[in-house]
Amino acid sequence: MKDKKVLFLTQAAMIAALYVVLTFIANAFGLANYAVQVRFSEALTILPYFTPAAIPGLFIGCMLSNILTGCALPDIIFGSLATLIGALGTYALRRWKWCAPICPIAANTIIVPLVLIYGYGLMIEGLSVLQCFGYYCLTVGAGELISCGVLGMLLLFTLLKYRGKLFGEQYAGKV
Repeated sequence: MKDKKVLFLTQAAMIAALYVVLTFIANAFGLANYAVQVRFSEALTILPYFTPAAIPGLFIGCMLSNILTGCALPDIIFGSLATLIGALGTYALRRWKWCAPICPIAANTIIVPLVLIYGYGLMIEGLSVLQCFGYYCLTVGAGELISCGVLGMLLLFTLLKYRGKLFGEQYAGKV
């Protein structure tokens, strides 16, 4: 029983650390925040497909990334919650590998534009709040499709071969 707790905590901590590092890399290229976001770290949101330890790991990693990259408080809170919701959804849909990126894409596409508008006051001159929301849904959604849909699924199919060694033998037989 103790070994499972240690494994869970170790996996969660490693995923959080990896999320932070990948966010810093994206941030160095100006891709981690604001209207156009392609956080490489968001590819990790498929990891709940393999292990429930990814859920707290992703949430903590996102929260730390948002704090360390200087995000506004609403972004720290709601951006991290979007990642948590996405991770919970990935875990809930884990029976269907092609559904792994759907919840992270949807959660971020809906929540992050609201953060951009209300947390940062990023309004586009001449557009209404609803029009700005639609625009940001498109830009954030496109970034999430790249991060979660493309990079995440490449990661998922790469990790399938090694899932037993990486995530523990209890996940080795998972389809």
